Amino acid sequence: MRSTLCLSTVVFIASITACSTDVTYPAASPGSPVSSLVAGPWGPETPPFNNEIILRGDGFGHVKFRQPNDGNRIVYLDTWVRGLAPNTAYRLQRAVDANVNDDCTSTSWLTLGKGTIAQAIVTDQKGTGREDLWRNLGAFAPGATFDIHFRLINATTSAVVLTSDCYQFVISQ
Repeated sequence: MRSTLCLSTVVFIASITACSTDVTYPAASPGSPVSSLVAGPWGPETPPFNNEIILRGDGFGHVKFRQPNDGNRIVYLDTWVRGLAPNTAYRLQRAVDANVNDDCTSTSWLTLGKGTIAQAIVTDQKGTGREDLWRNLGAFAPGATFDIHFRLINATTSAVVLTSDCYQFVISQ
């Protein structure tokens, strides 16, 4: 009886999977050997046109760093933070190195926002905040490659609360 039930379950799952049109690909982390699987509207994964930026320190942050595969050359920085001081304004900054060697040494920090207008990320009473930021990369040629790292600072004191590792980014179309 038990083996019949197991076999029925396997057959049922196989039939659902066989009919499914949804395809799930493995996530590519910076420097991973996952090659470009399918180029969707957000550009291929290799070279790294898109990144999942992780911020660590006195809390946690995540930046979904995406450039659509179009001619506008706008990068979207969907930013989410948690575990920070409640009801506090923070600013996301980035520094880039044109010398691509996976060693982010630049300290030329640029505050990010909505285009060229700086935008604070304000936490709620639980210390969680979210902001959809973007930057126009139109001044750079498609294919330009650079190392990039991020930090989150307190907007009032400029104290650094979160930092990221070094990532590589290639400007798409």
